[in-house]
Amino acid sequence: MILLYLHGFRSSPGSRKAQQIRDALAASGRADVYRCPQLPASPQQAIALAQAVAAQEDPAQLALIGSSLGGYYATRLAEQLGCRAVLLNPAITPYEDLKAYVGPQPVYFSADSIDMKAAYLDELKALDTPRITRPERYFLVAATGDEVIDYRTMVAKYAGCRQRVIAGSDHQIHDFAQYLDEVLAFTGIK
Repeated sequence: MILLYLHGFRSSPGSRKAQQIRDALAASGRADVYRCPQLPASPQQAIALAQAVAAQEDPAQLALIGSSLGGYYATRLAEQLGCRAVLLNPAITPYEDLKAYVGPQPVYFSADSIDMKAAYLDELKALDTPRITRPERYFLVAATGDEVIDYRTMVAKYAGCRQRVIAGSDHQIHDFAQYLDEVLAFTGIK
């Protein structure tokens, strides 16, 4: 079994949620199942990298966790592969939302930076998954206090899926630790 964590835009494997998941799996003796690659700025390259990691496992033995833009990618992969996915404040229309971020951008939890190109918006649009099939494969965790993405758009897109709507919190889900066991249980890893 493999758990593939897909981080968000301008984030990295060093993010707080990525580290909390890694540490929880290590504490339970399951560190070997965790994968969290640094995703390239190009959505085409990011999805190709995620597909390459996912290809190492039978989809029935693969679970995804995607945060923000990583949730957008996780939805695409889950639809392609038929695996489970937990979506943490997932991006719904990043090809619109990220227009203001074209150009050089710092990467959080890293000394790196990325160059967000206008062409990447078209790449994001090409990866859009307008609707999902088999909602039982998805678990949405959405914070009403998300200052980046309106939680109601998440709830609407993932209607019929298991949902945990957190009153308050924020885009980063600063209180993620209290939902971690529920998230991992849904993936089937822990």
